[in-house]
Amino acid sequence: MQSKIEDYAIVGNGQSAAMVNRDGSIDWLCWPRFDSDACFAALVGTEENGYWKIAPTAGKVETSRKYIDDTLILESCFETPDGTVSITDFMPSNEDEDFPELVRIVKGISGAVAMRMDFVLRFGYGYSVPWVSRLDDATGIRAVVGPDMVVLRTSVELENASMRTTSEFVVNADDEIYFSLRYGHAYEPVPPARDASDLLAATTKNWNAWSSRSKAHGKYKDAIHRSLITLKALAYEPTGGIVAAVTTSLPEKLGGDRNWDYRYCWLRDATLTLRTLMRGGYFDEAACWRDWLVRAIAGAPAQLQIMYGITGERRLQEWECDWLGGYEQSPPVRIGNAAAGQLQLDVFGEVMSALYEARAGGLPDDAAAWTVQVVLVDHVAQIWREPDEGIWETRGGRQNFTFSKVMCWVALDRAIRSAEEFRFEGPVDEWRAVRAQIHDEVCQRGFNVARNAFVQQYDGDALDASLLMMAIVGFLPADDARIKGTVSAIERELDSSGFVMRYKTETMRDGLQIGEGSFLACSFWLVENMSLQGRHDDAEALFDKLLAIRNDVGLFAEEYDTQAKRMVGNFPQAFSHTALVETAFNLLERRQRAGSSSG
Repeated sequence: MQSKIEDYAIVGNGQSAAMVNRDGSIDWLCWPRFDSDACFAALVGTEENGYWKIAPTAGKVETSRKYIDDTLILESCFETPDGTVSITDFMPSNEDEDFPELVRIVKGISGAVAMRMDFVLRFGYGYSVPWVSRLDDATGIRAVVGPDMVVLRTSVELENASMRTTSEFVVNADDEIYFSLRYGHAYEPVPPARDASDLLAATTKNWNAWSSRSKAHGKYKDAIHRSLITLKALAYEPTGGIVAAVTTSLPEKLGGDRNWDYRYCWLRDATLTLRTLMRGGYFDEAACWRDWLVRAIAGAPAQLQIMYGITGERRLQEWECDWLGGYEQSPPVRIGNAAAGQLQLDVFGEVMSALYEARAGGLPDDAAAWTVQVVLVDHVAQIWREPDEGIWETRGGRQNFTFSKVMCWVALDRAIRSAEEFRFEGPVDEWRAVRAQIHDEVCQRGFNVARNAFVQQYDGDALDASLLMMAIVGFLPADDARIKGTVSAIERELDSSGFVMRYKTETMRDGLQIGEGSFLACSFWLVENMSLQGRHDDAEALFDKLLAIRNDVGLFAEEYDTQAKRMVGNFPQAFSHTALVETAFNLLERRQRAGSSSG
């Protein structure tokens, strides 16, 4: 039986990340990059598809875990009838891109604890069995498949049998036993051994230095800061691109087919990510993300994609791993993402807003960015009336989504504001005319008078939680009667035990099976609307309810199944964590302003 998604934590090094289960098993790792083939794929298959477990052999074990201070170093504590042992998992900062490393240090706390290690390596997403040989110095093993090599070193004796490597050992109080797993190229020499204690000290120092720059504050300080650390872990350091999650195909409904590969960079995340990083005090990371964004979108505006690879790759061909059964038998397991070829008009607004926020936030200007922006916004002025697949990347055909038109308005609006505030050149009068046309049409065709709400599609009657963004992006003020009506309708009809669904899958023609969890970012958007309307107590109550469903180390997936009371969707989800940080900062500021004005 597979573990719940919330039973996992991650460790990473800015180039990849491993999923660590509460039971001491690493069930997902792609090396050497986030989007590389997985060498441990039990998360979406079985143990035969690769895992690495170190755990006590005792039947009764009490487990607790935490990240050490403000780091991504995970410490798991296992209490058994015979004693207590801890496992410290981390990935050192990787100065040498070719040789990433995953370190596990087992330490005896009390008593004498019998332990077992099981190591099943399967490259090619759990498919390829490696050729395993012992190292010349007898400190471990070397496993090779094609161009890939992994070296496992440890201070305990290893046994190889039945296509797996095992070890049984006893840990006494104050004992420290290290395990190092290091990636390399099969056609190059074995990467050298490094001292695990030195690596732990250096990794701790690096994380503490990074965390010291955080501007997290107030009663949500811990939640904000853990989310910022998570976003840092999802950033590919060589380019600045931030992946949506480290996993693929964790289902949005258990047993369903809403399974997607999220190990890529969505332009849609740009607005929240840039603002989140800057508000958190991380301007260097925000600048790297802005630079990645400009590089990725450079070129003909008609060729703009909604997502790219972590270095800006454009070909993200989607295919299925038919040898993997999927998380909790929820096939297919998809690699790549066909949504890269969709038209999603809202991304133009998100890109323009992101670059406007960067300048307004004080990032050094990039002359190339404005040149790209002018071309993009002129393109939006030509195509904004076209139907598209929309923010939710539907696969049921293009439609006239109201939110897509709203974000086209945002694209024009941010271009106009940029020209006016930063004295850039551009056809501002033409842009103003198009902006007015979009606004008028959205208010006429996107608002359903009978329902007293903006609706998902022009001239339709279905609700869509993306419309909660209308006040947040400034399309209409939060106290506008139409916005209030929309928020009330969404609260009433898209509610799932107090959380918000994106839309009703039973009535939406999205080309997929019916059913999914509540979308966590949408619930944060509802918090924002409550706060903007002065409903501060309601906003904070819902925000606290959202914080309560994070896992024990502060991580969110994409969605939450309110019936099963468990997380669903890819994990950890950048969109959920950026929404948390942005909402937390806004709640703190608005509550402070409300208190000042009342006093």
